[in-house]
Amino acid sequence: MDVTELAVQTGKPPQQKRRIYSRFRKSQDGTAAIEFALLAFPFFLLIFATIEAFIAFAGEQVLSNAVDTMARQVRTGQIKNLSAEQFRTKFCAEVSLMITCAEKEDPKDRKLYLDVRQFASFAAIPNYIPKVDNTLYSELDPSDFEYNPGGPQSINIVRAYYRWEVMTDLVRPFITNIRKEGEMPRDYLMVATAAFRNENYP
Repeated sequence: MDVTELAVQTGKPPQQKRRIYSRFRKSQDGTAAIEFALLAFPFFLLIFATIEAFIAFAGEQVLSNAVDTMARQVRTGQIKNLSAEQFRTKFCAEVSLMITCAEKEDPKDRKLYLDVRQFASFAAIPNYIPKVDNTLYSELDPSDFEYNPGGPQSINIVRAYYRWEVMTDLVRPFITNIRKEGEMPRDYLMVATAAFRNENYP
């Protein structure tokens, strides 16, 4: 149907119908909705990734501060009479603002790993994250972890590893760096380390 026929049926002049037809062809109603639909997924992915990264970074700072605090107590001899369980309890109290841990955890779902040891020299201190193997998302290997703080003037490390669960499904594949055997990646491994020589405390 051309414009003249449309004008006859509606009783309006052809010029007016041409203007209506022209406006219809140039109409962009719904463009914003279509553009939003195309951009919504990457936009929300970016938002969720930013939030997850920010929260994980804040949690890692809390973990690092706790390691520094407990390392200071080891260095000055304040914890020389504490057991491994007591040390862990004090550490959990330091990170309780953002991180949940317990004095004892299920070995199959453990979150916090602590390694407190003395070494003969600074060169002997490991400078790598112990993993089961070199594959992507390889599991942490805590077989060498122990609680054995040295005495006065000994060389020590305090290391903490925490499995931070990434909550957002969209960004989990991009943030996670560790997983349990047979599971999809879900955790971001936080790491904090302090190496020092103890003071010559009494």
